[in-house]
Amino acid sequence: MYQPAALLIGDKIGIVSPAGKIDPEKVGIAVGKIEDAGYKVVLGNHVFDEENQFAGSDMNRLCDLQLMLDDPEIKAIICARGGYGSVRILEHLDFDLFIRKPKWLVGYSDITVFHSYLNNILGVESLHATMPINFPTDNFDDKSTITLFQSLTGVFENYEISSHQLNRNGITEGELTGGNLSILYSLRGTALDFETDGKILFIEDVGEELYHLDRMMLNLKMGGKLSELQGLIVGGMSDMKTGNPDFGKTAYEIILESIDNYSYPVVFDFPAGHIKENWALPFGRFLKLDVSEKRVKFTWDKSSVIN
Repeated sequence: MYQPAALLIGDKIGIVSPAGKIDPEKVGIAVGKIEDAGYKVVLGNHVFDEENQFAGSDMNRLCDLQLMLDDPEIKAIICARGGYGSVRILEHLDFDLFIRKPKWLVGYSDITVFHSYLNNILGVESLHATMPINFPTDNFDDKSTITLFQSLTGVFENYEISSHQLNRNGITEGELTGGNLSILYSLRGTALDFETDGKILFIEDVGEELYHLDRMMLNLKMGGKLSELQGLIVGGMSDMKTGNPDFGKTAYEIILESIDNYSYPVVFDFPAGHIKENWALPFGRFLKLDVSEKRVKFTWDKSSVIN
């Protein structure tokens, strides 16, 4: 994996809206925070555009992201929000200049489309992390934004969290991959289909019917995506819908059932996804995962980590 260069104070960070439209006030809050951290912000020309649910036309969203990918002065690209739309522009993007000098691409949810392309096709690390739509208005010291800025400077915290009662204990290691489960599921059978053999998979989702979550997990199971994992990390599974009649299982029970035949370590309740806490995760980076009865430890490779 290519690791994008660490940012230095004074570097330029681009903000684009490759998917859903966003409230300008949200972006303004994020710009202030990024500048307070010592960086310069460059807004895409169409960040605030609106076309139905999208942040402007496919062409304009494409042009904004392409300019940021090509501009050597832009050291990181933060997506303003997810929603839907990234897959509509991906095939038209040119990554020739980007791959010569990779930069961090940041986001989650619909931005999983770009994570999958960078990690599986280009072999470049990317950052699953909070976005301007989620920057807090009253507290800029939340861990989501803290870990975002730390990661952009090449410093990755060795997380430690309390164990969940459904965790499966063990020690494992592998390259971290994944993202939003619905997006990963939608990429199955395409050129962007994600690779899981020998890797640790992270998944999260929001607002899904539980029967559909079951369908997606069975798809991954039958497609061989779960059998050769080194580990599984489950983030937020928020606002799940029980259905009518009730599906009869929780999101965690559905996930556990899908991996019942496998013995690798499993972590539930990691603070990332469509939830209040969304700690940064460097996709494509090698991770050692230690899951015990009382706690879970995350240890990243490289020397640029904090404990």
